Amino acid sequence: MSDQRVAVVTGTSTGFGHLTALLLAEAGYRVYGTMRDIAGRNAGPRATLEAKGVRVYELEVTDQASIDAAATAILADAGRVDVLINNAGTAHMGIAEAFTPEAVEQQFATNVIGPVRINRAFLPTMRAAGRGLVIFVSSNVGRTVLPFMGVYGASKFALEALAEALAYELKPTGVEVSIVQPSAYATNIFNTTIQADDSTRAAQYTGTLPYLQVLMDRFGNAGDPIDVARAMLAIAQTPEGRRPLRVSVPADAPSAHINAAVAPIQNGMLQALGLGDLLPAEVAAV
Repeated sequence: MSDQRVAVVTGTSTGFGHLTALLLAEAGYRVYGTMRDIAGRNAGPRATLEAKGVRVYELEVTDQASIDAAATAILADAGRVDVLINNAGTAHMGIAEAFTPEAVEQQFATNVIGPVRINRAFLPTMRAAGRGLVIFVSSNVGRTVLPFMGVYGASKFALEALAEALAYELKPTGVEVSIVQPSAYATNIFNTTIQADDSTRAAQYTGTLPYLQVLMDRFGNAGDPIDVARAMLAIAQTPEGRRPLRVSVPADAPSAHINAAVAPIQNGMLQALGLGDLLPAEVAAV
């Protein structure tokens, strides 16, 4: 088996995933990127990645058969996974009441259940190797709350809980977990936000809806997404045992202050319950 480190990145057609796959390949990783519709609408991004040495596979994170097929092919080709990046996601944005239960389920199917499916496909191999890194792409609104982002934020809050619990549970296996919390960045997600599907309910919020434009105007000043990709590369290149549980991008984002405030409480709770040995080394030092 080659000594070249292997990375799997989901959602590589645009944004953080695309840039991270390119950076990892440039840094010498053997990169497997996944996305939907690689022969159709995403043929262009696929070609760009493949030109840089990234191996691209068809994968839909809400489709178990699609995940199984891609994971089987990737593991057969690579033999192992050193870095697994759960990046694929969508954003529902609008009045919370105006999203039907079916729409909320759709958001969670992609942003929460999707990573669960991906983890189950790749973690057995990583655990058997006794090492590896799983990165979850969360959001600043996985720790803070904004109007119009209740459904999306709820999915990221759920992802944060799953990821942190997994970090504790994986500690004895040697597999590490990091959570990346980007603020607003200029990716395609703002062009593809999924609006509330009950327009009648939304229209009843006449006093609230004008603030949606205020929020979108602020997002219009979003930063360069390469910063987030560089943060994920930096985590991957950090020596084992020193990788951070959470990284906010930028470093002074509101989520960073919440992380710092919550960590001692969280750590103290686990210590009091006799679970301190399950704290990641970097977190236990807080």
